[in-house]
Amino acid sequence: MTEAIQTLQDALSKFAKERDWEQFHTPKNLAMALSVEAAELLEHFQWLTAEQSKVLPVDTRDEVSAEVADVFLYLLQLCAKLEIDPVDAAWKKIETNAGKYPVERARGTSKKYSDL
Repeated sequence: MTEAIQTLQDALSKFAKERDWEQFHTPKNLAMALSVEAAELLEHFQWLTAEQSKVLPVDTRDEVSAEVADVFLYLLQLCAKLEIDPVDAAWKKIETNAGKYPVERARGTSKKYSDL
């Protein structure tokens, strides 16, 4: 695991311990909170066109940044509870997806791997 990720996880753990919140941070609750925060992130894009979503006003971009942080922090807490290295998991997923979506068949299409 990278030092930056470990440092963030340690800071999150300390933050929760100081507030006696660890009792609430079960994998189930963290996964649910992650989903809620992801929905809050999505809300900022709800009625935008694809082009509008690429050029957010500064205040909206700041709000999106805060939601990204919420999603990321809950994900890191969930990974810590389940002893998952998120960087390792991401690399493994990229490798898996490379096998499912070979360049020669997947380039330029949004089809699912089973439909390529």
